[in-house]
Amino acid sequence: MPSFDIVSEVDLQEVDNAVNQAKKEVENRYDLRGTGSGIEWDKKSAITLTSNDEKRVDIVRDILQSKLHKRGVEMSSVKWERAEPAGGLLWKQKGALKQGIDKEAAKAIVKSIKDSKLKVQPQIMDEQVRVTSKSIDDLQATMAHCRSGKFGLPLQFINMRS
Repeated sequence: MPSFDIVSEVDLQEVDNAVNQAKKEVENRYDLRGTGSGIEWDKKSAITLTSNDEKRVDIVRDILQSKLHKRGVEMSSVKWERAEPAGGLLWKQKGALKQGIDKEAAKAIVKSIKDSKLKVQPQIMDEQVRVTSKSIDDLQATMAHCRSGKFGLPLQFINMRS
C-alpha cells in the first residue's frame, strides 16, 4: 500500500552555516562594533543573541533570519523568546529550534486530513504522521492539502513508498 511520512525537521548543517555567516556579518558591521553583539549556538537546539541594546538584539536577529532564509530554513522552525536584560549592559534573546511534530500539532494535521474527505488513512507515529492510501493520486492530493494548511511549523514529506 502506498504511503508517506509527514515530518518537521530542520537541517542542522544549514543552520550551522547560517549562524557562521551571520557571526561574520555581525563582526564586520560598523554599527555593531564594540557593542558586545554576538551569536552563540549549542549545535543542537538553542541559539542565543547578545548585544548591549534591545534594538541591536533585533538587528542581530534580523541578520540571522536573513541568513537562515537564504539557506532554506523556515522562519517558523525557530521560536524566539522575548529579549531581556542579562546583567551589566547586555541584553539576551534565546531561540529554540523546533524539531519533530508535537502531539497537538499531529492531532490537528490528522483532523485536517480527515476533514478533507480524501480516501487516506493518517496515523500518528511518535513525532511524525504516516499517511497510507490505495491511490498515489490521493497521497499527492493530501500533500497539497497539508502544504496549504497553516499548522505553525514547517512540514516535509519523506519516505514515499508505492
